[in-house]
Amino acid sequence: MPTDPLAWDTRERRVAYSCPGFDVVNESVRLPDGTESEFDYLSDAPSVCVLPFTPDGDVVCIEEWRQAVSRISRGLPVGGVEPNDAGLETAARRELAEETGYEATELEPLVTVEPANGIADSVLHFFVADGCRPTAEQRLDHNESIRPMELSLEKLTDAVAAGEIRDGRTVLAVSYYRLVDPERSPARK
Repeated sequence: MPTDPLAWDTRERRVAYSCPGFDVVNESVRLPDGTESEFDYLSDAPSVCVLPFTPDGDVVCIEEWRQAVSRISRGLPVGGVEPNDAGLETAARRELAEETGYEATELEPLVTVEPANGIADSVLHFFVADGCRPTAEQRLDHNESIRPMELSLEKLTDAVAAGEIRDGRTVLAVSYYRLVDPERSPARK
């Protein structure tokens, strides 16, 4: 039984719909005032997002077709943690290589967020990657259409500030990175 007076008591949980990548979960809940209700949310595996820098300080971005919004979206490499990944860093390195063909010499955690915790149980782990060089071919999933490109951090930041980049994960990664340590490295200005 929940101990906080704001907590809901989950009475029953079932997967209402399942597909590759996520489930839609339906829960029967009792609200703090005793009201019985239903709550549906998206459930998916943890994900990683990589802010990758080349040795020259440019950011390795991707352009990707996004069917849900019917357009090409510019952003950062992002993907789900897979069962064979030894941990979050392994997943971040794998996603970077698969989506861009680049590999990093160093990787460090940036922040972990729940990007939409009102409708999903998603957890997104952000990493900063340094020393990224193209070392291999992309290994895209069957449903990915991705073009890698390099952009200066300044141009990427300006595109986020101007609303030209609408991918929420990229906006969050760049904003948090610039907010926490705006002068992190002279090569990244």
